Amino acid sequence: MQGLLEGKVVVVTGAGSGVGRAAVRLFTDHGAKVIAADINKATAEESVRLAGLQSDQAKAVECNVADPASVNAAVAAAVESFGRLDVMYNNAGITVMPVPGIGLRKLIDTPHDDMRKVEEVNINGVIFGCQAAIRQFDAQDSGGAIVNTASVAGMMGYGGVLYGTTKGAVVQLTRALAIEVAEKDIRVNSVCPAGMLTHYSGMDPDSPHAGQIKESMGKAHPLGRSIDPADTAAAAMFLASDLAGNITGVNLPVDGGLLAGRKVGG
Repeated sequence: MQGLLEGKVVVVTGAGSGVGRAAVRLFTDHGAKVIAADINKATAEESVRLAGLQSDQAKAVECNVADPASVNAAVAAAVESFGRLDVMYNNAGITVMPVPGIGLRKLIDTPHDDMRKVEEVNINGVIFGCQAAIRQFDAQDSGGAIVNTASVAGMMGYGGVLYGTTKGAVVQLTRALAIEVAEKDIRVNSVCPAGMLTHYSGMDPDSPHAGQIKESMGKAHPLGRSIDPADTAAAAMFLASDLAGNITGVNLPVDGGLLAGRKVGG
């Protein structure tokens, strides 16, 4: 079977860990050429190395998604390295660090600086990625695909007030932008994972307690297991692929059934 992204050029932000790292491996396995973009270039380089990729398959670049010039440079790197852009995967995201021994930080206790940082990455970073991609698609006189990483936290009360608010913005951005650019044959969708163990949340997936944390997360999902970063990357790959050629404006849950409701007796 030919790869689902055969011949496509993709920029993945937040490529240095978690979903982004899984996406670099999965997308290239399916034939894409990838710009692995991360604010920490060394971690993006590690994602490329761990996937066993050569320079003609993937290139790591430094990218601060809160800086539009940096996002534009990542798209320019795709064009310079691989000749074009077909898919923009706006995956980078952060959250407010939990309070040790307590858990999620309440809105009333969240410092303004923390609010600003989360908003700049989770909202503005996605907007800047969309803008850069649309400009390049226009320059190529081509359509294209944009995939955003939102969250079930943007669709229900989950994961903290500030984080959920920013992800709710991504959910609505995805819907509204899909309508705005449809006439250009640009598709815009998002993936919405539920409980997932990644570095962004201040938890260490490699810690000795990771199994216990994942088990606890999984109990909230009807399927009984936490979301793996590869699950989210796979959903993003589908939305980026030609299999989803007539799908736009969709916020796709990757949530083990969480949004469907509770199990009977749960």
